[in-house]
Amino acid sequence: MNILKYLLEKEFKQIARNRFLPKLILVYPVVMMILMPWAANLDVKNIRVCIVDGDRNSPSTQLISKIEGSPYFTQLIFAQNYPHALDYLEKGSADIIFEINNSKIYIASNAVDGIRGSIAASYLATIASTADSGMISQNVLYNPTMDYKLFMVPALMVILVTIIGGFLPALNIVTEKENGTIEQINVSPVGKLTFVLSKLIPYWVIGFVVLTSGLLLAKVIYGIVPAGKIAEFYLLSLLFLFVVSGMGLVISNYSRTMQQAMFVMFFFMLIMILMSGLFTPTGSMPLWAKYIAALNPMKYFTEIMRMLFMRGSRIPQLLNEIFALSLFAVVLNGWAVLSYRKSL
Repeated sequence: MNILKYLLEKEFKQIARNRFLPKLILVYPVVMMILMPWAANLDVKNIRVCIVDGDRNSPSTQLISKIEGSPYFTQLIFAQNYPHALDYLEKGSADIIFEINNSKIYIASNAVDGIRGSIAASYLATIASTADSGMISQNVLYNPTMDYKLFMVPALMVILVTIIGGFLPALNIVTEKENGTIEQINVSPVGKLTFVLSKLIPYWVIGFVVLTSGLLLAKVIYGIVPAGKIAEFYLLSLLFLFVVSGMGLVISNYSRTMQQAMFVMFFFMLIMILMSGLFTPTGSMPLWAKYIAALNPMKYFTEIMRMLFMRGSRIPQLLNEIFALSLFAVVLNGWAVLSYRKSL
């Protein structure tokens, strides 16, 4: 224990003396939590609608009034017929066509921007489906205001934990390899497990500091707080820290230079974010992509964070995700200890 104590003291002093690392730990969460929920927003607004009203009766007028009253549609353009409306679409003056003819509705959207076109069409389809004298009712659960920031903020915390708790320890070890200071550890009686713990514990502490700052920023800036228990939030975050720190150590064990480690981490980070359900749900992926996503620990923690924030889920409701992360933690940390060689 004395050896571990001295090694931990050394690690914390190295972190404090580093010119870049303390700034990254303090500034990066703030920048992520302030900018990303606004920039990475899939809500579509300022939609220009070209309307062709062939019926010109009371129901069509009421339907057009509903569209005009929606906050998503800022400009309504009226055309005499569909070819005339198509001219507006081709010239870029309108984003979508909404035609009413013989009590039938036809929607044509500009799909050059596929996401914007499909979401705008779904907005109009929703308005049209609920226009039948209020006969259709909707009840939105867990996110009643349909605020996209409530969907994004928990996922951004997953990215913060992954980078701070997983990749920074790897870069720290590779830096010591390049500087040659790790050779002093290799010729000492320090065991593998003690060495690994001395590298991970400081970043686990830093990870909790980053998570706490993320929670405070989410509450102060967006008014978002976990609907679940805070204690369970930290407990499950610790489990994910075990996973990503083990992955970072595995990468560092097989990397000789900082450049090599950064390329490998960038490769895995990009794939993990894309396959985690951060921006698009994994349920919409093809079958082969779902198999790949099942091997992504970020997928399970993203689901946990969103269920904690939005649904207020408890640990018994998260057993499948907890089991998957526990398996990742055992495999990756065991691999990290076994693959570390004291003779470089």
